[in-house]
Amino acid sequence: MASLALLARGVALSTLELRRREPQGEPSGWDAAVHPVLQRIYAARGVLQPVGVEHRLQRLLSPQSLGGLDAAIDLLAAAIRDDQAILIAGDYDCDGATGTAVAVRGLRLLGAKRVSYAVPNRFVHGYGLTPALVDSLQPRPQLIVTVDNGVASVAGVARAHELGMRVIVTDHHLPGERLPDCDAMVNPNLVGDGFPSKALAGVGVMFYLLLALRAKLRGQGAFAGSEPDLSTLLDLVALGTVADLVPLDFNNRVLAAAGIKRIRSGRACAGINALLECAKRSAATLCASDLGYSVGPRLNAAGRLEDMHIGIECLLTDDAATARRLAGELDAINRTRRELQADMVAEAEAMTAGLTDIAAIGVALYEPSWHAGVVGLVASKLKERLHRPAVAFAPASEDDADHLRGSGRSIPGFHLRDALAMIDARQPGLIERFGGHAMAAGLSLRAVDFPRFAAAFDAVARELIAPERLQAALYTDGELPAGSLSLELALQLRAAGPWGQAFPEPLFDNLFECAGWKPMGEGHWRLSLRDPRDGSVHDAVMFNVDSAAPPTRLRAAYELVVNDWQGRESPRLLLRHVEPA
Repeated sequence: MASLALLARGVALSTLELRRREPQGEPSGWDAAVHPVLQRIYAARGVLQPVGVEHRLQRLLSPQSLGGLDAAIDLLAAAIRDDQAILIAGDYDCDGATGTAVAVRGLRLLGAKRVSYAVPNRFVHGYGLTPALVDSLQPRPQLIVTVDNGVASVAGVARAHELGMRVIVTDHHLPGERLPDCDAMVNPNLVGDGFPSKALAGVGVMFYLLLALRAKLRGQGAFAGSEPDLSTLLDLVALGTVADLVPLDFNNRVLAAAGIKRIRSGRACAGINALLECAKRSAATLCASDLGYSVGPRLNAAGRLEDMHIGIECLLTDDAATARRLAGELDAINRTRRELQADMVAEAEAMTAGLTDIAAIGVALYEPSWHAGVVGLVASKLKERLHRPAVAFAPASEDDADHLRGSGRSIPGFHLRDALAMIDARQPGLIERFGGHAMAAGLSLRAVDFPRFAAAFDAVARELIAPERLQAALYTDGELPAGSLSLELALQLRAAGPWGQAFPEPLFDNLFECAGWKPMGEGHWRLSLRDPRDGSVHDAVMFNVDSAAPPTRLRAAYELVVNDWQGRESPRLLLRHVEPA
């Protein structure tokens, strides 16, 4: 039986409001070839001069200020020297999979001969380096290196030590009150860590560890000939960074841009190329959004529904045929995931359909038939529909209906992981385990405690969220001037990224007249939109619409993209929001 946490008094659901980003200063120093619209877009993201988008690897932050590196690289250098067995303990999402592949490939490049990996099954081992995962390791390694997890693995690290193994934790998640007693920890988000960028993904932390290890080995004279080229790993670093939705600050944009450049030049690993083929995406014209919305989900699906080993093997193989076979398996799992997600989202929307108000500010949703690997996607859709933080729960496994696993998504201004920490402090024992970031977090609790958690989550949300935060808003870069909806600008926008979290894709809003339209597939539109200012007509598409027909006069929020059809490029408007004008 489904359960939606609705408390005593209602709060009206907001309609979407278009708001415009304002420049954060006056652009200067740009080459005349850079379109004025693009200069304006950069200024709205705080980049006023060309130096802010010069994403050269030489401008990457130095590893020296990342805390914990010295102890970690000493352990790794000794392990390589003594031919120790090193095991990479990864995670079952895209960041964890790419980080694991980077660690295995990178350590082998640096001379490690005995490198293996393990990744937990979320339904068997739980999240992170748990005692169950440690006990499953056969043969036992001498050194465990976590990737994208471990900052909360107090019991798992203790168990590894009991069995005589050393542990290096590399992670980027926020620490709790207690840290594991590991042999070294590298995490830019530890209290007091001086690394200037706190936005590194797990794969980025691992890449930095490898950079520092190479410098250590170089100083020891380990490389008789040319030293290993770690830039060969940047396609994987870019994929994990973009797919994990970490903020694309300057440092992360440098990493992502270098990886995208590598993919575009045809030098990606066999697995990424195979996944792009499955997604019908061109490597030559790849954008960050292709990594985030086409490649990343195919990897994530394995961790959600089955076993992330398939994804990691796809990223580790250098054989194109093997990569295509594994990518095909991932693609099939992803299709199953999409079908399951569609059913679960439909059920979630049915629970709230027709509501003009909903009592909870923090919404908790539980359905016993749901799949624990997909609840995060349900929470994301619910958050978008209701514009308030949402947590969706499912039974921990088919054999364990007494415990729930939940995944939450938040809105700007409400730090989800901190909110869970507040609940944990106020009601010790209610939440069995939790972790995450400002905008996304996971937790587990007993099924009988769901109503109590729902009430506590709503209470914290009411306490921390100002009423104006509940107004759903879509931020745009304003109107495009008449005559600017051109292929020239569309090409510049595509090349100008990488766009992503905290450095959003350019979005514009203009008034149009609908000169014609027709259905395209199921629930999509193909439109011809006339600009009333100069009479020009523009090709447009909109996906996943829930209206019977577009308005005859409309205001549309849209991306200006490049439509590549049979080798011919043309500008197209990708509509994100439409309202009558």
